[in-house]
Amino acid sequence: MAGASQEAARESGSATDAEPRTFLTALRAHQAMVFSLAYHFLRDRNAAEEVAQDVFLELHRHWDELGSDDHVKFWLRRVASNRCIDRARRRKYQPIVALDDVPEPSTPGEPSDFLLNQKLRDLVSALPEKPRMVMVLRYQEEMMPEQIATLLGMPVSTVKSHLQRSLAMLREKAVRSLGEVR
Repeated sequence: MAGASQEAARESGSATDAEPRTFLTALRAHQAMVFSLAYHFLRDRNAAEEVAQDVFLELHRHWDELGSDDHVKFWLRRVASNRCIDRARRRKYQPIVALDDVPEPSTPGEPSDFLLNQKLRDLVSALPEKPRMVMVLRYQEEMMPEQIATLLGMPVSTVKSHLQRSLAMLREKAVRSLGEVR
């Protein structure tokens, strides 16, 4: 009987020590990441909020199918990426409000983050949808090419090609628009 009570105490103790995996905890843990991804891709706060809301609605629908927190995070990034690309393709999105007029989202960023530069943001937003999403995932979300390939369902070599070509295009456009920096 003592063994059974110890077993019950261990089970009840483990349930109270760790926060249970619920939709609300996942929402709180990942809402900034989903919003940040959508905002940096779409460059419109309202559109990013709509995409994030759609993504979390979809998460709620598929909650029972997802296992671990890592699986949830991967799934959220994948669905958010696809929703952003779909939205951009459908509407050939053009921002209505200047980025200077929109407050920066409350995500921590380092001063060396190249996406903070307004001109570079304009150049990145001019990239086609897939290469732009690869750039956002690599430099905003700090994902490795292998992770991006898995997330977007493309070969690693394609991700690396997108990165290389996009960086070359950005360098060329930056030199043309800003002139040679000495």
